[in-house]
Amino acid sequence: MDAKTGPGADAANGKRRNKGELLVQSMQELLWERGYAGATPAEVQRRAGAGQGSMYHFFRGKAELARAAELVMGEDLKREVEQRFAGRRRLLGRIEAYLAPDGVVTRGCRLGRLVQEEEVAGNPELMAPIAETYGWIQERLEEVLAEGVEQGELRPDVDVRALAVTILAIRQGAYTLARLADSDEPFRQSAKAVSQLLETARPES
Repeated sequence: MDAKTGPGADAANGKRRNKGELLVQSMQELLWERGYAGATPAEVQRRAGAGQGSMYHFFRGKAELARAAELVMGEDLKREVEQRFAGRRRLLGRIEAYLAPDGVVTRGCRLGRLVQEEEVAGNPELMAPIAETYGWIQERLEEVLAEGVEQGELRPDVDVRALAVTILAIRQGAYTLARLADSDEPFRQSAKAVSQLLETARPES
């Protein structure tokens, strides 16, 4: 049996993949805790239990590793949004679930907060996964709102795109206020305000 393709090689390749995944996981944690500037390669490797310089066996550099972490974070965020919508048929319940605090809101949005960093904002490769994720969330909100129109929960003349952007912006802004207040109360107030806004957009009975 060829040593490059036998069981020993499979195990080595598995360990290599696992090490790469650990590096991505460590970068995710550091991006949330310290931001891009504070996520040093040395600390990423230390948390991943990887040797000095091992990051460069998997990624060309810090930016490529951060992009990989952003892609994973984006997929996680999409799944979370879908879970919030799942099992709820009424529009108001779905939007309230989307706006509900998740227990760690005072730490800020793990993905959205990165756009405030100059190194990220100035790098199209790092901005692309973030833009794609929030573009997807906006589209899902538009779909949910359009369903509300079809089900008679919103007036036909409601601009679902503008409303989706508003709801998304309110959630992202609530993260900032929650960090300032060290409380999830801004999320609760935001959800209440959006509920009142949606009530004004209901068809007249």
